[in-house]
Formats: sequence, C-alpha cells, structure tokens
Amino acid sequence: MLDRLALLARIAPGLAPILRERASSTTTLADRFEDRVRKGPDQTAVVFEGARRTYGEWNAAANRTAHWAAAQGLRTGDVVALLMENRPEFLATWTGLAKLGVTIALLNTNLTGRALAHAITAAKARHVVVGSECLEGLASAQAELDPGLEIWVMRDPYGGARKAQLPRGAEDLDAALADRSPADPDRSLRSALRAGDDLFYIYTSGTTGLPKAARFSHLRFYVTGATGAFAVGLKRTDVHYCALPLYHSAGGVMQAGAALLTGATLALRRKFSASAFWDDVREADATHFQYIGEFCRYLLNQPPRRHDKEHRIRAIVGNGLRADVWAPFQERFAIPRIVEFYGATEGNAPIMNFENKVGSVGRYPFKAISNARLVRYDVEADAPVRNARGLCVECKPGEVGELLGRMPERADDARGRFEGYTSKEATDGKIMRNVFKPGDAWFRSGDLLRQDAQGFFYFVDRIGDTYRWKGENVSTQEVAEALAAHPGLAMVNVYGVRVEGHDGRAGMAALQLAPGESFDGKRFFAHVDGALPRYAAPLFVRLLVDVEMTGTFKLRKVTLQEEGFDPARVSDPLYFRDDAAGAYVALTRGLAAAIASGEQRV
Repeated sequence: MLDRLALLARIAPGLAPILRERASSTTTLADRFEDRVRKGPDQTAVVFEGARRTYGEWNAAANRTAHWAAAQGLRTGDVVALLMENRPEFLATWTGLAKLGVTIALLNTNLTGRALAHAITAAKARHVVVGSECLEGLASAQAELDPGLEIWVMRDPYGGARKAQLPRGAEDLDAALADRSPADPDRSLRSALRAGDDLFYIYTSGTTGLPKAARFSHLRFYVTGATGAFAVGLKRTDVHYCALPLYHSAGGVMQAGAALLTGATLALRRKFSASAFWDDVREADATHFQYIGEFCRYLLNQPPRRHDKEHRIRAIVGNGLRADVWAPFQERFAIPRIVEFYGATEGNAPIMNFENKVGSVGRYPFKAISNARLVRYDVEADAPVRNARGLCVECKPGEVGELLGRMPERADDARGRFEGYTSKEATDGKIMRNVFKPGDAWFRSGDLLRQDAQGFFYFVDRIGDTYRWKGENVSTQEVAEALAAHPGLAMVNVYGVRVEGHDGRAGMAALQLAPGESFDGKRFFAHVDGALPRYAAPLFVRLLVDVEMTGTFKLRKVTLQEEGFDPARVSDPLYFRDDAAGAYVALTRGLAAAIASGEQRV
C-alpha cells in the first residue's frame, strides 16, 4: 500500500492540473504559444543544423504564415496539408496556421503515390504546403489529386534542394511570406475556436492498409505535451533532442509540445541516424530525448565507443522499449532514468512507468482512478469474450486481454476523451458498447496486454500479430524477445504464416544478422529449444539484407506475411525447422512442396 501511496503523491501534483482542462475552454494552443513567447522571446527555442532560433523568431515566422493564410481566405475549420521534413519551418508553418484555427494535416514524408493522395484527400485539404525536399513524393501522387488543389512550395534553405524548380501550377510560398507582418494577428480571427477543436490530423502508421487520419485537438496537444514534460521533469533550461518525425505525435506533439509549453530548447534533427546520434546529443548538450519502437535497439547495435557514457542525458521517455533491450541499453549508455509508457495517437487510456520497472509500461496507483481495463480476448474468434449476459469479462492478473479505455459521459472532459478519425466509419469501429454495463462506451485499443498482481501492465502484442498454432496463442513480441537473445542478430521480426492443410498460422522469423555474422542452423535450433515452448518455436526463418520499418521505427510485416515461405517468391535465404536433424535447414523448392502436400510433417 505504501508504494502505491508514494506513487500517487508523486504523480498527482503534475497530472491533476492537466486533467482539469476542458474541451470547451477558449484557451487554444495558439494562445499558449503566444504566452510562452511573451515570457521569453530571446530564449533559444530550436537548434537545427548549426542554426538557432529564438521563441521570438519562431513567433515572427508563424505570424507571417498566419497573415498569408488569412489573405488566402483560410479560416477556422479549414484544412491545410503539410508535407515537410523536420526543420524549423515545419514548426512555424503549423503554429501560424493554428493562430487562425486552421487544421493542419501532418503528412508522412515517406508516403508516395496512392497512399499520399489518399492522405490528402481524406483530410479534405484545400491547400498543401510542401517543402522543396518533398516535391518528388508529391509529384508521384499528383495524378490522383484534385486539380484544384493549391500547392505552395517552401524551399529548403539548408541543403541542395534550395534551388528546386517549382512544379507547374505551384506557388512560391517564400516569396508570398516575405512582405507579411511579423506581428501577432488579431485574436478575433480565432474567436470561435475552442480547445476541443481540431488542431491536427495525424495519420496512423500504415503498417496494414492505408493510413487513417486521427483527429488531434488543441486540448489533446496541451495534455500530451504537458504530460511529456512532466514525465521527465523538463524545465526551461533543458534541451530536448528530437530525432523523431514531427508529423507523428511522439516527436511533433510529445517532444515539441513539452519544449513549447516549458520554454525548453528543441534540438531538432532532420532524420534519425544511429551512427550520429550520440555525437548530436553531446553537441546539443541535450538533457533528454524520446524514443519509439526499435529506436533503442538500433543504437545498441552500433559498435561500442569510448564516449558512450559521456553526455548530459538525465531522463528519456518513450514506448516500444523491449525488455531484452532495456537493461543493456540503460547500462551501456548510462541512462539515469527511463520512462516507458503505453499510448497511441488516438488512444484514450495512456499508462506511464514512473518506477523504472523493466519491461513494464507502468501502472496506476489505484484501479479506481484508472479508465483502463483488460478484457478477455478470443484470438481464434478475433473478438472479446462475452459472458451469458452479453458483457465482457475482465482479465485476472497474468491473463492476456485487449486493453479498453472508458470514454467519459461528458465529452468536455480531457480524461478518457476519444476524438476519433475523419472517417465516421473508422471512428465507430473503435468504440465498443455494453462492455461492463448496458450503454457504456469504451475505446478499443487493438492491443493485447497483461497485468501482474502488483498492477503493472506489460505490452504483449497487437491484435492480428498474435496468432494461434497447435491450439496455443503465440505472441510475436514475446517470441521476438526470446530470439533476440541469440548472439549475432541485429533485428528480429516475427509473424504468422498460413500452412496449407493446417489450422491457424505457423511462426516465421525474419532475421537480420549483425555485420560479419553467419547463420548456424544447429546453434539457432538449440537456442530456440531452450528459450521457447515447442508450439511457439518458429517453423520458418528468413534472412533479410534490409529491414523495412515505418517512419516511426515499427517493423513492417504485411509484405513478409504475403510472401510467406515460398522460395519462388522470396529471394532471401529461407530455412525450415527440422526436428529430426535438430537444426534449421535450407528450405528448397522441393521441401516447400513437401510441406504443402503434407508429405513433410510440421
């Protein structure tokens, strides 16, 4: 009981004011930004590629954008799409548009063609602001875009793209901004705006299918950024190093928001580089950074350097740090404090680990103050379990279930608020009703977690990634963590594949070897047998030259699953688990045919 009381005492002072915010408030993110500028216009706001921008300079650039947008007839509720790599102009563009109440669709710079066109169309954007460094990507989508879409190009002044030619029909935004006023626009231009109104559309990572546009309000920006600052104790004198994309909620809201709301400095990098990471951190004199997905494994896979522990990092925050990476990463790089959390861009039941419990995403001091619940989930039926009364069944400690977040009865509440997507169908699909009582409403996370007797939550897998084989549920994440302990592996991606004539899906592991390493089928077999039960042991192995990741360091599985273990479709080396040989053996076309016909037992 005492440790729970201590946890409550620790987090309540920081989180209580955040949760008192209301969607009906007239205080928007634009107001908070202007207030921050007044408190310290000469404070360094952004450091980027050797250049520094103060909060005053950031605000002046934002104001030019606001006055330009107003002259275009843009008003509260209109949508502008933003396609630009990490650089200070990205921040100035969206903050300027926010001063008018314009919603900004943050486009993933990795998208091209149909997927990019879909993202712009789904946002119903009238204008696109594009960095000249992203013109090639936009060109690949133009055939599927509305010819009436207005394209405004902002040149990249930091690299070779500064002389890029404007595409036909596009306007020069730099020229349009040059003579605009740097003064704050009249607040009356956003008088109808409320904290609960849309600030951003942020797109899901697109690991499966086309990305969905999640609504992200001014209120949510404040809550997320303030929570991020509180989690690591960020202060005005700190430097937050950001190598995550600004189009995503981790870098663009939790990090940028934490800096903006506290007056700290954001040390911004255009794109993540594992080899340059720690040199950047030292050069920026950074005190904090944020990670996501396999970010930390990439850093751990770098060759050891004598300066690994030489930095000023005080705390890091993020999600997706696997248990097998946590302790080695923390020890090698001398990280004093790691704050792992569970959450999603559109999610409503975040959990945060303030107690450095390795492998856990955290816990609430007491269940009564949490809106998160785990319900039993039937992997085979692909649906939550319902009892005789038609209600869901809450998990016991140790049981794996889907995490649900209770939605508030009053939409004005910040806590438990689900803002949905631009698609009503997608929004309705994430809401489950009649969960624990008739008429209640809960957000479906699509994630499987478990909770121990002390209340700590542990991420297990995404629904759809967990598969069933030999009558048992298999978590791809837990298998990947077990395999990652085998020497010589740089990356592990586990997924289930169909095998003709068999129910469920068999395990397959796509492995990337560390430089100079080779694959030994006998050694790998012995490791697997010692680390996993027979039903969870991967039946197939694929050796990858390159690992495909999303822009937010999540492993892609869709293409791997589609190609399966067919040697006719896969050029990478393939292996099959041969129990009789006690080894993973080369998977030839003949052996694959024998497996498909049932001649070879699996």
